[in-house]
Amino acid sequence: MSPQFLTLFVLISTYTLTIATSEETGYVGSIDHSTLGLEEKEKLSHFRFYFHETFSGSNATTVTVVPPIPKYNSTTSFGMVGIMDNALTVGPERSSKIVGSVEGMFAGTSQTELNLLVILNFALTEGKYNGSTIAVLGRNPVAEKVRQMPVIGGSGVFRFVRGYVEVRTVFLDLQTRSTIQYDFYVSHY
Repeated sequence: MSPQFLTLFVLISTYTLTIATSEETGYVGSIDHSTLGLEEKEKLSHFRFYFHETFSGSNATTVTVVPPIPKYNSTTSFGMVGIMDNALTVGPERSSKIVGSVEGMFAGTSQTELNLLVILNFALTEGKYNGSTIAVLGRNPVAEKVRQMPVIGGSGVFRFVRGYVEVRTVFLDLQTRSTIQYDFYVSHY
């Protein structure tokens, strides 16, 4: 069998298998990037945002909705569940330009250390990113100086986004407020 014939046979078999799979299921098929309005080449971008939490007062932006299990209350907050809707800014000062919000949930998930499982949606409101989102889901060991979490998706200009985020606590007072820095390193179209 010649190499050209073998190559042609493999190509035809693969094409036939793809068509058969699509026809058999009725819901599987390949698509062209251009049908989704995607550029052919991905970009690698770095975004830095800060979010500002307020834990107390009449305008709290991060609240606990389920308190931690009493046994772990002062050490790990195991069992705690909370929700947030915080301003997203370009600088660490609360007076910095607001470019969106971060909305999400968090839960104390470790019995031995202060660790949060976070589900965050960074909703942007400025410039060409207006209406776009970046989603983060991961383990946030709060006591560590720098934490990494995966970027799991996005919308708008961040469709098919992938990457990770580095998180740093800039300021923290558990009774009143915090400022958190998020550095995104993402591939997107």
